[in-house]
Amino acid sequence: MQSIILASKSPRRQELIRTITDDVEVRVSDVEEVLPEAISPEDAPVYLASIKARAVARDFPDRVVVGADTVVILDGQVLGKPKDREDAVRMLRALSGKTHTVVTGCSIICGEREVSFGDSTRVEFYPLSDREIDEYIATGEPFDKAGAYGIQGRGSLFVKGIEGDFFNVMGLPVARLNRELKAFLETDD
Repeated sequence: MQSIILASKSPRRQELIRTITDDVEVRVSDVEEVLPEAISPEDAPVYLASIKARAVARDFPDRVVVGADTVVILDGQVLGKPKDREDAVRMLRALSGKTHTVVTGCSIICGEREVSFGDSTRVEFYPLSDREIDEYIATGEPFDKAGAYGIQGRGSLFVKGIEGDFFNVMGLPVARLNRELKAFLETDD
């Protein structure tokens, strides 16, 4: 597979994309992540992935650029990264004992060609006590993660079950992205 530029500062995405190829360069986009007013929660991460990838692709028109963005959706509302401790508590209480959807949007760009898609995974949480929430927040883990939890860390202790791609919840649906990249590169020949 040819060299890829990953338009993401996420250390999890940087680790996960290396399961597809080691020939990866990281370039962080500095775009402002503002959503159009009428966009659906499911389309939001695809849109954000696209604007991130496009911003980086402008500087590398002959290279393949991959952008990604992940959101947690509960009852039709997007839960982003918590702003502070209180916001993390609010999110974790809301997720407690419920099933939510994690959507990661991906965008693959090279020159004028772009393919974008979203991948969804349903995640069910056990009911959480205030003590469990407080102890988890004290670890600092929730603060850079959509929905205030990391499934690959201590947040995994809250997960009763998942339906879909585990790695999608971490921030990159590697199996689908691998297939989409191969198809994208094959049509480039």
